[in-house]
Amino acid sequence: MATLVAAYTKGTKAWFTDDIEAWVSATCVSKVTAADKVKLVFEGDADQKTYEFEATLDEIEKTQGASLPPLRNPPKLEYNDDLTNLSHLNEPGVLHTIRTRYMQRLIYTYSGIVLIAVNPFDRVALYDPDTVQQYSGKRRGELEPHLFAIAEDAYRCMIREQSNQTIVVSGESGAGKTVSAKYIMRYFATADDQESVGKRKKTDGSMTEVEEQILATNPIMEAFGNAKTTRNDNSSRFGKYIEIQFDDGANIIGAKIRTYLLERSRLIFQPDTERNYHIFYQLCAGIPSSEKKRFELGSYSNFHYLNQSGTGTIPGVNDADEFEVTQRALSTVGLSVELQWKIFQILAALLHLGNIKITGRGDAMLPEDDAALLTATRLLGIKAADFRKWIVRKQIITRSEKIVTNLSPIQANVVKDSVAKYIYANLFEWLVSVINESLSCTDASLVATFIGVLDIYGFEHFKKNSFEQFCINYANEKLQQQFNQHVFKLEQEEYVREQINWTFIDFSDNQKCIELIEGKLGILSLLDEESRLPAGSDQGFSQKLYTNFDKPEYKQHFKKPRFSNNAFTIAHYAHDVQYEAENFLDKNKDSVPDEHLSLLQGSEFDFLKEVLIKAATANPLSTPAANKRMSMMARKPTLGSIFKLSLINLMDTIGNTNVHYIRCIKPNEAKIAWELEPNMVLSQLRACGVLETIRISCAGYPSRWTFEEFADRYYALVPSKIWASDLPKLCSSILEKTIHDEDKYQVGTTKIFFRAGQLAYLEKLRSDRFDECATLLQKHMRRFVYRTRYLRMQSLALSLQCVARRKLAEARLQTLKEHQSATLIQTHWRRYVDRKAFLTKKIVILQLQTAVRGYLARRDFSSVRETIAAIQIQRLVRGYFARRHVKQQLDYVVQLQSSIRRRVARKQLVGLRAEARSVDHFKDVNYKLESKVVELTQTVTTLSRDKRAADERVVQLESQMKSWQEKYERLDSQAKGLKVQLQLPTVPRLEWEQLQRDNDELMRENQDLNNKLARQTDEMAKLAEQLTSEQDNSARLEASVASHQAQAADAAEVTQLKQQIAGLKAQLAQVMNTPRHLQQNGSSTNLRNLSPGENKDRDRSVSPGPRNQNNIKPLDDLQNGTPRKARRNSAADANVDRPKSSIDHFRKAEQLSKNPRPTSLAFFGTFLGNKTAGSTFDMEGSNEEVMHAILRDEENLHDEILEGLIKSAKMPLPSSKTQSSPKEVFFPAHVLGSIVNQMWLSGYMDESERLLFSVMDTIQKQCLSFSGEEAIVPCAFWWSNVHELLSLVCIAEVDLQRTMNEKGAWHDFEKLMATIKFEMQCLEDNIFHAWMKETKKKLSKMVIPAVIEYQSLPGFITADSGRFLGKLLSGGSHTPVSMDELLHFLNKLTSAMQCYYLEHSIIVQILTEILKMIGISAFNDLLMRKNFSSWKRAMQIQYNITRIEEWCKTHDIPEGTLQLEHLMQSTKLLQFRKNTLDDIDNIYDVCWILSPTQIQKLISNYLVADYESPIRPEILKAVADHVVSGDQSDVLLLDSVAIDNTTNPFEIPNPRTTKPQQYLPAWLNLPRIRRLMATMDVDA
Repeated sequence: MATLVAAYTKGTKAWFTDDIEAWVSATCVSKVTAADKVKLVFEGDADQKTYEFEATLDEIEKTQGASLPPLRNPPKLEYNDDLTNLSHLNEPGVLHTIRTRYMQRLIYTYSGIVLIAVNPFDRVALYDPDTVQQYSGKRRGELEPHLFAIAEDAYRCMIREQSNQTIVVSGESGAGKTVSAKYIMRYFATADDQESVGKRKKTDGSMTEVEEQILATNPIMEAFGNAKTTRNDNSSRFGKYIEIQFDDGANIIGAKIRTYLLERSRLIFQPDTERNYHIFYQLCAGIPSSEKKRFELGSYSNFHYLNQSGTGTIPGVNDADEFEVTQRALSTVGLSVELQWKIFQILAALLHLGNIKITGRGDAMLPEDDAALLTATRLLGIKAADFRKWIVRKQIITRSEKIVTNLSPIQANVVKDSVAKYIYANLFEWLVSVINESLSCTDASLVATFIGVLDIYGFEHFKKNSFEQFCINYANEKLQQQFNQHVFKLEQEEYVREQINWTFIDFSDNQKCIELIEGKLGILSLLDEESRLPAGSDQGFSQKLYTNFDKPEYKQHFKKPRFSNNAFTIAHYAHDVQYEAENFLDKNKDSVPDEHLSLLQGSEFDFLKEVLIKAATANPLSTPAANKRMSMMARKPTLGSIFKLSLINLMDTIGNTNVHYIRCIKPNEAKIAWELEPNMVLSQLRACGVLETIRISCAGYPSRWTFEEFADRYYALVPSKIWASDLPKLCSSILEKTIHDEDKYQVGTTKIFFRAGQLAYLEKLRSDRFDECATLLQKHMRRFVYRTRYLRMQSLALSLQCVARRKLAEARLQTLKEHQSATLIQTHWRRYVDRKAFLTKKIVILQLQTAVRGYLARRDFSSVRETIAAIQIQRLVRGYFARRHVKQQLDYVVQLQSSIRRRVARKQLVGLRAEARSVDHFKDVNYKLESKVVELTQTVTTLSRDKRAADERVVQLESQMKSWQEKYERLDSQAKGLKVQLQLPTVPRLEWEQLQRDNDELMRENQDLNNKLARQTDEMAKLAEQLTSEQDNSARLEASVASHQAQAADAAEVTQLKQQIAGLKAQLAQVMNTPRHLQQNGSSTNLRNLSPGENKDRDRSVSPGPRNQNNIKPLDDLQNGTPRKARRNSAADANVDRPKSSIDHFRKAEQLSKNPRPTSLAFFGTFLGNKTAGSTFDMEGSNEEVMHAILRDEENLHDEILEGLIKSAKMPLPSSKTQSSPKEVFFPAHVLGSIVNQMWLSGYMDESERLLFSVMDTIQKQCLSFSGEEAIVPCAFWWSNVHELLSLVCIAEVDLQRTMNEKGAWHDFEKLMATIKFEMQCLEDNIFHAWMKETKKKLSKMVIPAVIEYQSLPGFITADSGRFLGKLLSGGSHTPVSMDELLHFLNKLTSAMQCYYLEHSIIVQILTEILKMIGISAFNDLLMRKNFSSWKRAMQIQYNITRIEEWCKTHDIPEGTLQLEHLMQSTKLLQFRKNTLDDIDNIYDVCWILSPTQIQKLISNYLVADYESPIRPEILKAVADHVVSGDQSDVLLLDSVAIDNTTNPFEIPNPRTTKPQQYLPAWLNLPRIRRLMATMDVDA
């Protein structure tokens, strides 16, 4: 006992009882030990109240120290998430830990195998899908306590042991049992298990149909079985056990529901502020008007079964919306809408049944025209008269006759209510059976295991307790017995497994209480016996109880109240409960008269009959009948016997499974959010068995640590020379030195077990040892500080002396400088004054000289100016006289020349007149004119022939235009007809969509025909204009010829012929100036085939029209004809006249090269000459023949492209030193682009489409064939090439548009281009998503180890094993993935994208997505890691983030750092001080991006170091107060980045501005492609 008392020293904290707070903390201020007496004085921590404890050592020894004040746990252990880890495992310590965690808004706490869940009465962000995935696959204890951890533990046990599991969720009404069970089922339905073999992966986050149906049972069961009570707005008024069935692959394949003890009496009566079942209020609020009229429903206040309590609504709940949810859930489980309305019809009938008014004084009376009676019987399909008859009367059957008697109004109402309860109970059972049929697996052999979720009512104790409370507490007695046995079994099994010495642990067994209830002569048997007696009564039942249990063996469990003869008290495990025997018999019998049963079974409403039959067969009861009397008694089983049998079956089921427990606690009666009433919580902890579990653990060894944990914690208690020993020896040394009583601990095979309180003692020794070490360190640190301070002061004094001496020397030097400066200033001043006087005199003299010289100069200038003026006048006069003389002489000479020339001209005129009169001359002229006329006649004939051809062309175009107009009218009429047909309502949707597509196609054809018609009309107008001009020209020529012939016949009109000759010369000049190609073609209409700027010297030929058999010339024709020039490409500039070489020599040179690089086709041709390099393909003929032959050979061409160019392509590997040139990267795209472009030029449209689709399909398969990190390079390479090919297609489309327009093939070509571009964009999108998926898969395995777990700062390494024991314990700080590997992966990714010339926008989008994934994954993981929230870990993580940010800056991705802001601020938060409220305000200011819930989570998870003070409770409360209830933006976990999808949709970049290149690497053995490209190169 002295050891127990020795623990109470000054400063020790202990607990004392309190009426309000249950337990309060106090600190020991004094301890007085006198003889055998002990007196302890404590001072309250909160109110400074004095508490005294005084006792003798004998009294303490008798109670084994139980009378001493319970010790308080060390601050470090008070925030533990498992109560069994507390050093002092006592009632106040448990309550304080739960209260402290609840104040931090941590509602879950472990207590060994039990999860304690305290209802927050508020919405908390703990159940979103991201949280589900965080707990999926995690072992219990890795993350914070959560019901998902219990569900995951049950799931893993099921897979590992291949055994059935049960999760028992219990607690009193309002504790949150229903919500907990609902979230457990949701976890099983939505959790994605990536580890189990055979488990179907949920790639898109969706659920299977069975999983959706299982979740849909929750709103159905809540609607039909839950109601509002004073304690809970959604209280389950029945118990349910849901079996979730799994197959061998751990996939959910079905489910089954079992229900227990539906509260039937709630249908007919509800206390104040409570409601009936939710479904009735939902029906009244959400039913449509048509059904409302048919069912004659209205507001809930119109019905007696709903308006008794005066409460019809629940704050924050919309019954109409809930009705829609219920309907959707019913549809999900397979109930048709028609069947649903049949259910609602029965519910409406029950409401009208409650409105039947029975009157009368002695005998009951019911009017025949009662509206509620008529409506209820109509909806139930029974006869109103018969129903009315047996409501007010009853029939007694004897051996000889049937006696009909009247009922009293009270009895009649009881019968009416019993019918209503009977119908609703059977409807509930039918609904459960239908749900089971829908959910159960059709093939029972597929069900391998199941996990059961038991949502059962907790222990109930009210002011007035009736039959329902009796059954509920009976069930809890059975569950508590099973729970105690399970806990005891686990405790003993661990002792045996660890091979320690142990004695039998005594625990409270409630078997006596259970036998009192369910024994052969127990309460239930006596109740059934009294219920079957015709004259049985509640008073008689009570007397039987008093008689049978007034014995000594029942004295501890059964008591008779002192002031009541109609009640009895049972001492349950949790509390003594007094039950009122009133209405026990009626509720137990729960019978309906046989007349009403026959009436209901003969209903015209088939659905009602089906409900009654199916509900009766759903729970068959086989009771043996020994004789006739016994069979009559067992004909109608009582409710108590049914419940007893179902409870026994339930316990058998639970006994055959591995059980997991969740105890729900209601923190306060008023349902106030985040308020905890200690006394209420303490009573529930006793009732749910948590304290009993702790008592069992304390009876043995409650504290147990592994060797690693113990050595890591307490290695400092022994000298360092022992640290190098093996673990067991080290632990033994620590124990031998610290704990001298060997009974206080036991050493197992893997763990060390301690008695209660021993860990606190070890913690005290550890704290004292660290205090000694700290004192020693302080001594040496202070010596170092003071010595450093002395040396600093000495150095400072020397420095001051040096400064003073320097200042004196500087002052003396300054004086000398000033004296010298004054002398120098005087010298310069004197010089300045004398020089100034000299300059003044000099200026005066210069001014005087200037004035004199100016006067003399002006006088001389006046004389000179007069002389010059005289000379000028003389010059002008002399010039005038000279010009007048010259003009006179010139006039005389011109007149003389005119006279002479006139005389000579007259002589020449006389000669010409004589010559003109000569006949020979006239004949010569006439002959020349005739030859000219003949030539003009031939020209006119040619023009006439061309005119006729033009007329025929016009007629042909007019007929074609007419046919097009007729076709247009026909199509227009057809389109109108289709529109009329589309407007008809009888056309099916599929046919309407087909007609709509046909209509769109016809409209497009109509538009194309209109465009063609417009173009032909323009052509006809131009032809008409040309024809008119030609006709005018021909007429003028004919007129000129006729006049010339007439004038030639008339020799007398020579003068007129001269004029006509001049006109004919002009016309001949006009004809001779006509372009030569017009004269050769003979028609101006042929100009339409050429571009306006074309001439005879053009290098490009017209592209051929659409390919057909007539357009392909025979090989002979091509050889005989002149080969046309093909398009010129960039590879045609090479010189082809160089010497040739063999392919073997080239390959040998390539192999001998130190850095071989691919060689372009142009260089390859120049190196080998004109022979095709290394090709075995040889075809004779011209280039055009070879080209057509290759393009027509689709099979071989496809084989070379798909196998040789794509599948066998050697991609240039990304390198940070040398980057491949664009032509080396894009050669597949340019080769394909050149081939396809040549196909389009040659008219191979269909072949080009097949080729491109084969290429795209092969590229996609090639990209999808890679996985993980191997997909980075090939996907980036082919993605960039696909986009390059798309750009080349867009360029070719623009280039070929005019050519296709001229040939009339643009419409088909445009559709082909649209299809190809769309498919290429889809291919880009597919490659992008496949690449991102593989990249994210690889990255998801690296983020947490690299960013969160990796530690690269040497001075701040933390590890689970401790820094000093790294040689002893395995693990350490090594992680499989380092930060360098993550950055290397990012570098590889970025290098691949940059080396393959992907667009910068794509690179930014991809890296931003990846950095977002890194930030969110790491942040969510840090939030859920309870052992990583320390300032040292925060520094390591911050350093890792800084490295990523530096990487982003070096790669020009500034927006990438924003994705890491949540994680960065989290590390800052963990490093901030948290001692005062000002520190908390600073945290909220700095960590602005974090939500209050996230801040609260990080602070509550903060791992306090040994040298740190724990965060004070008021600080934790202040942080929790920042969390605002109902704030949708206040989330805990960030939305995770999906692996199969991207956050932002992928945007295909604009086509590149590129030029076609003909480059083919030398290592490709593609003879046909190489010959084809060489042919195109030569033709270009």
